[in-house]
Amino acid sequence: MTFLRQTVGGLPRVFWMLFSVMLVNRLGAFGLLLLPTYLTSARGATLAVAGLVTGVYGAGGAVGTLLGGVLADRWGRKPTYLAGLSTASVLMLAMGLARPLWLIAVLAGGIGLAHSLPGPATVAAIVDVLPEADRSRAFNLQFWAFNMGGAIAASVAGLIAEASFTALFFIDGAMTAATALAVWRLIPETLRRPAAAPAVGGSDRGFRSSDAVGAHVSTADSDHLPQRAGLGTVLRDRVFLTFVGLTFVLALLTVQGQSILQLAMEGDGLRPAAYGAVVSLGGAMIVVGQLFVPRLIRGRRHATVLAGAFALLAVGYSAVALAGPLWTYLAAASVWTIGQMLAAPPNASIIAELAPARLRGRYQGVFFLVFPAAGFVAPTVGGWSLQQLGSWHWVGCGLLGMLAAAGHLVAARTRERRTDHIRVIESAAASGAPEPAVA
Repeated sequence: MTFLRQTVGGLPRVFWMLFSVMLVNRLGAFGLLLLPTYLTSARGATLAVAGLVTGVYGAGGAVGTLLGGVLADRWGRKPTYLAGLSTASVLMLAMGLARPLWLIAVLAGGIGLAHSLPGPATVAAIVDVLPEADRSRAFNLQFWAFNMGGAIAASVAGLIAEASFTALFFIDGAMTAATALAVWRLIPETLRRPAAAPAVGGSDRGFRSSDAVGAHVSTADSDHLPQRAGLGTVLRDRVFLTFVGLTFVLALLTVQGQSILQLAMEGDGLRPAAYGAVVSLGGAMIVVGQLFVPRLIRGRRHATVLAGAFALLAVGYSAVALAGPLWTYLAAASVWTIGQMLAAPPNASIIAELAPARLRGRYQGVFFLVFPAAGFVAPTVGGWSLQQLGSWHWVGCGLLGMLAAAGHLVAARTRERRTDHIRVIESAAASGAPEPAVA
């Protein structure tokens, strides 16, 4: 009982609504899970073309992520969420009917955009309703729900694909529409519009207290933030962008298991159901073990945990170079899954700490950009790399993971100073006390 209270106790009703909606959506999110296999086996595409078309999905997601971050701050969290789900459901049905490769590529880009719109809004909503002390375990639960739904979806996807890829897309579209209905009926808007604050004297006339928080985000480039701070402010924040770059490596490695891995398994004569088993194993491990991760990493520096997580990812993906039978793929997947489990809570906590409240949606949008960007780069380059380099492709993935592990240790101190300063500024702004000088 103590474990349950520490893991799930005290979280608000809005969070559990978001949790439930995400779980339902992920249970049906299998339409594009087997897109590379669909393109090669049903549409006759080469490995390189399959990687390129899959990459278009990631490119659309990159646009959708940035747009989602801006809209989450302007429209609100709920309208942005609804726009993404509604659009994705329609386009997924169209994908089930499409036959020319060029049309499949166009639809993949549109679906990528629509799928990525809700991401920044969802995380921003969680941060909106939770105090900092509860965010790590909330993000851990979010990661658990995401992967539990994904594990079930992957196992179902392999079986449905054996019978009909068209059914795969149609069922996904229907589940996405059902999720949109649930969001419309159950999820309240969490964005609080700030009241106008009185202007202060001097050359900073017209600035609000929250502007000082945003001004700090680019200590090397700017001493002041315009009254209408926007995406440019985020893109000038060097400490934040360093963290985003390291997360991009995490996303690149993760996408290997979602796209290029199935091509390697197909080359070893394994069927789509075998790939579904590998994905399901990772999801099952997360379902069983993820709730214990916060206790395991409690009291440890975020950077230390992330460095260890990246080392495990590196070992797991390098091991694919030696894989052949299904059990060897399952063994490699178990190693990189532990790395993903360890990385999820500190990664989400760091982005919440680095994002000033008034620009929360935009920060989340830029942060989430790494996942669709990786969704474009990893299959586009990875399909060519696997075709040209064979098993050495996976060795390169391992080296990249080890470099990123070292990068987290090097960047840790600067990142921790930034989060401490933002915490002090926002605390002063909330209490009405004079704000500390921007460093």
